[in-house]
Amino acid sequence: MTEEQRMQRELRSVRPRHDDPELPDDITSQDLDRIARNELKTLSKDNAEAVGRHLAMAARVIEEDPELAHRHVMSAARRAGRIAVVRESLAITAYATGDFALALRELRTYRRISGSNDQLALMVDSERGVGRPDRALELGRSVERASLPASVQVALAIAMSGARLDLGETEAALSELEIPQLNPKTAFSYSAELFAAYAEVLGELGRDDEAELWNERAERADAAVSGETAFDETMEILEIDEEESDEEDDQHDIDFDDDATDVSDDEFAGQAADDAPDDDAADEDEDEDDDAADADEDAAADDAADDAAGADEDDAAVSTDDEAEHDAEASPRG
Repeated sequence: MTEEQRMQRELRSVRPRHDDPELPDDITSQDLDRIARNELKTLSKDNAEAVGRHLAMAARVIEEDPELAHRHVMSAARRAGRIAVVRESLAITAYATGDFALALRELRTYRRISGSNDQLALMVDSERGVGRPDRALELGRSVERASLPASVQVALAIAMSGARLDLGETEAALSELEIPQLNPKTAFSYSAELFAAYAEVLGELGRDDEAELWNERAERADAAVSGETAFDETMEILEIDEEESDEEDDQHDIDFDDDATDVSDDEFAGQAADDAPDDDAADEDEDEDDDAADADEDAAADDAADDAAGADEDDAAVSTDDEAEHDAEASPRG
């Protein structure tokens, strides 16, 4: 056994035990949206049901108890760490608990597995969370905005504006929000949040009258779309009267599962964040993190696969532990 293999096995032996949180009888995998259920079809029937129940429970409790939601996603990840929606979900619950370093790593893995940039805004915000607004801006500029869905463009603009505020660049923060979706005469599910963010920056600039106007517009947009629940990406435009709120109920209600928030992680990825010693994560590039996260998946396979994985799995686990060491120093801001 090589030195690297020996170190990997020693590290595995000290990882904390994870006990599955209790699931109520009324939770089933059918509580997940159709897209998430389709991803789980690559698993065995029993495993898909177990993973689906934990993801559904995480979606139910994330607002009131993000720590519990995170535990449920970790349980799902132990069973299905190579499923994109599971890795995505782990990132979302890690973000909700304030573990921005883990969220960032899992979001990178999710993007690599799925090929999707739909969580780019959360990646930018996670870079902010670990104290790197400059890298957040660089990341946000790395993808062509026009290639993103409108809702993702809005979320990204808000995150980029926040990074500008972190740097004290208030005028630039306002400019980041001046995108085509900043239209007070139409309302999508994302409009209220965009209008409110614009109002907040106007307030920072001392333009209080304009800030009040945009806050009113945010309230009207929210009222206009507050009546509908949906679990797809279709959003209807509603015309908003500038003098009085339109009473139609045409909202795309977004919850934990709806915003691509179906969670995911792999056993090792969740545990590595707990075990990682302090170090500096600022010098790691994204490709290295993605490779390390991939190694997480192999190292976190069930015990039966450990013996079969051989030296390749063990080498991957070592690089993963190194990567986890780097992320831990960049622990999230409170």
